[in-house]
Amino acid sequence: MPSPFPGMNPYLENAAVWTDFHNRFLAAAADALSDPLAPSYYVKIGEHLYFHEAPDDGRRRIGHADLSVHPTDFDGGGGTATAVLTEPVTVEVPPDVDISRVGYLELFDRATHEVVTAVELLSPSNKYAGPDREQHLGKRRQVLGSRAHLVEIDLLRGGPRLPWAGMPAGTYSVAVSRSHRRPSADYWPIRLRDPIPAIPIPLREGEPEPLLDLQALLHRVYDRAGYRLYIYESEPEPRLSAADAAWAESLIAPAPRPPTDSSTTG
Repeated sequence: MPSPFPGMNPYLENAAVWTDFHNRFLAAAADALSDPLAPSYYVKIGEHLYFHEAPDDGRRRIGHADLSVHPTDFDGGGGTATAVLTEPVTVEVPPDVDISRVGYLELFDRATHEVVTAVELLSPSNKYAGPDREQHLGKRRQVLGSRAHLVEIDLLRGGPRLPWAGMPAGTYSVAVSRSHRRPSADYWPIRLRDPIPAIPIPLREGEPEPLLDLQALLHRVYDRAGYRLYIYESEPEPRLSAADAAWAESLIAPAPRPPTDSSTTG
């Protein structure tokens, strides 16, 4: 069953759903591109790694050690060295480090194994202010300064949009930056009630560009993941306006109820 929304489903943006949707969507996109790219190109799923130290109150603390052995000097008379027990100081284990993994796609030239196109599906960590956004913007600048093309898909209403000079207003967006046309890029602003477009995936200059149907991918992932069974149990994040919330509720059919235990006891 496809998603009931004509475009992006705002309930997929909830924190409890997004990571699963992000991973499934990228995997589906990689599968959809494999045949059109063969035999000259291939696609792989990569990961951005973001490292976060745990807060002070989350650190594990270690008490006094039972024994500390220190070497001593030999005495001038050539006596035997003796280990001296001393009271140790209290130290802390280095803070735990949390590693976040955010997937993306890379399209490779089969002959040279060079990255031709990077496909990014933005996550909240890419959009909200903080070190993760700065790290992502740094990697983004590297791609935009290279010979690789960049496809950037933003299906999140939350957080400030990533910068493109002269971008029009929109709820969601897709940008396709071809290396040979920079600084110009193609940009699709998408409103909440608009279908998500099929977009071209640039390859080597002058070669035909396969289309990636983002809306069809969303419907496929929605159906196979069984999202209709549980994502409507809470409000979208961020909250919709009153008008959009009423519109959204009009599209949602009640989820089928789980089977009940019909067994009886004698």
